[in-house]
Amino acid sequence: MEKQPVIKFSINARIRSFSYAFAGIKAVVKTQHNFWIHLFVAVFVISAGLFLGLTRYEWVIIVLTIGFVLSAEIMNSAIENLVDFLSPETNKKAGLIKDIAAASVLISALAAAIVGLIIFIPKIIRLL
Repeated sequence: MEKQPVIKFSINARIRSFSYAFAGIKAVVKTQHNFWIHLFVAVFVISAGLFLGLTRYEWVIIVLTIGFVLSAEIMNSAIENLVDFLSPETNKKAGLIKDIAAASVLISALAAAIVGLIIFIPKIIRLL
């Protein structure tokens, strides 16, 4: 096995890597309609959290949950784009790969909804 060359640490390279990541976020926001839905829901949940006065720990859970769903949607988009690139024609295996990636978003969104219900329902009941 060949030994990999050691690459020295570079601040400029780290900054460039952030610019690539932000370009990826920009691409997802511009092209993925489901990401827009998740962002809308995230803004709604954050607004509700501000209105209902979430605790610090509830905010931690909400932020992690929102990040989990948004990350799953971004990974799903990356997988879909990769599959479309590698197999532009209709292919059952490619379709299955995309369906499985989409399932991960569905599971994360359902888990987020359950977390939201656990946190928000008692607060809403107290308002009534």
